[in-house]
Amino acid sequence: MDASVFPEYATGMEKTAEKSRGGRGPVNIEEMAAAIRAGNRTALARGITLIESTRPDHQEQAQALLAVLLEKTGKAVRIGLSGAPGVGKSTFTEALGSYLTGQGLKIAVLAIDPSSARTGGSILGDKTRMEELARDPNAFIRPSPSSGTLGGVARRTREAMLLCEAAGFDVVLIETVGVGQSETAVADMVDMFVLLLSPGGGDELQGIKRGIMELADLVVVNKADGDLLPAAKRAAIEYKTALHLMRPKSQHWLPEVRLASALKGEGLAEIWDTVCRYEEIMKETGTLEAQRADQALAWMWNELREGMMETLRTHQGTKSRLKALEGEVAAGKTTPTAAARSLLALLLRD
Repeated sequence: MDASVFPEYATGMEKTAEKSRGGRGPVNIEEMAAAIRAGNRTALARGITLIESTRPDHQEQAQALLAVLLEKTGKAVRIGLSGAPGVGKSTFTEALGSYLTGQGLKIAVLAIDPSSARTGGSILGDKTRMEELARDPNAFIRPSPSSGTLGGVARRTREAMLLCEAAGFDVVLIETVGVGQSETAVADMVDMFVLLLSPGGGDELQGIKRGIMELADLVVVNKADGDLLPAAKRAAIEYKTALHLMRPKSQHWLPEVRLASALKGEGLAEIWDTVCRYEEIMKETGTLEAQRADQALAWMWNELREGMMETLRTHQGTKSRLKALEGEVAAGKTTPTAAARSLLALLLRD
């Protein structure tokens, strides 16, 4: 359902958002929540913008919105997609998304872009790279800057995912920046972690960090077409061997390897069948429910860490002392541990 279903609300949303940006009025939470539940894309986009805002008043409104919508979340299939730059993530995401909408499913894509160090905005703009899927009435694409967040995901990706579920999307695809030392946070928020690889075989395998491979529930060798098909088949065998040497995440599921050609739309049905089989097994064994519970707890602790760091930087009792302690640590006059304990002591004293 698009914004035209609620034309008067869409106009109201624009005015409300404008007021909120100018600080002249709060967002109407109940109205926004009702429109999101009805599938209003304008409301969904505005809700995600509210969630991503760093303004304290916006964050309070965002949490109020999530509280109202929480009971409508949790029904979508959550899939994380990661892979090195150049492996064809956006092409694959668009191909898989189009295949799923062709099956009658509604899909949301949260595409996390690298951030500009100068402006903080998205550099690549995934929505412009998925033009066909962006025009699909059963698909919703939301590019967000990573804003320097480790893990290849935006800090508020989890909340954005919940809003998409409340809006009635059947599948939420989270496409991350790429594979790196800390590009594993997506595994803490999705049901299935899909690692997309190129048909590079053993040479590429050496460059893939073991931790990333151990997190994968499904490995997809993309670009398995034309002259690259033989290399892709060889790579798939090598990846299967590598996965068998690693300890699986769950006793109920052994990671699988699939071939795909996003360019030709080949292998997508088999990949989706694998995803459905995985979800069914995880649900039947109770693993999915336990996994989501663990993820929620990990999310809470991450918010506590982030909140503590922000408090240390802004709290009146520690803000003035922080700069001096940084100078002492840099000059070797005190140890980092002693400085950290000193700051925490000041915070707890107040």
